[in-house]
Amino acid sequence: MAAADLFRSIVVGTDGSTTAAEALRRAVELARHSPATLHVVCAYEPMPGVRLRVERPALPQQAEWIWGPRDDAETTLAQAVERARAAGVERVEAFARQGDPADAILDVAEEQDADLIVVGNRGLTGAKRFLLGGVPNKISHHAPCSVLIIRTS
Repeated sequence: MAAADLFRSIVVGTDGSTTAAEALRRAVELARHSPATLHVVCAYEPMPGVRLRVERPALPQQAEWIWGPRDDAETTLAQAVERARAAGVERVEAFARQGDPADAILDVAEEQDADLIVVGNRGLTGAKRFLLGGVPNKISHHAPCSVLIIRTS
């Protein structure tokens, strides 16, 4: 089997952070050199009711429905998809999912029958370097496929 044929489906999570950007960059490179579809996932949490009640009066009535956590996720995904396509990846899909980031990535990996999940290590240093951050740790223990953890620090 040629190296280019190793992956058919690659999942990468993004939240717009530097760590996620590096994981995305590596996932894009892998997808570019294989026939893989790149599945980009961004998780978001619903806006708490208290925050909505506090901020809603300050918003113009017509703009009230425009802004929210899902919109931020959609914007982050659009930027990631644009980067992937600009780098030559033809097959890119975006998934905005409500909930825990690790669960969102794992769910998409299962749904898309992923061969690989790419995730950053969250840039831990010092004594913490021996422990993965919450998202990569959970993914590494529960993934339905191989996991590539990108060292970003």
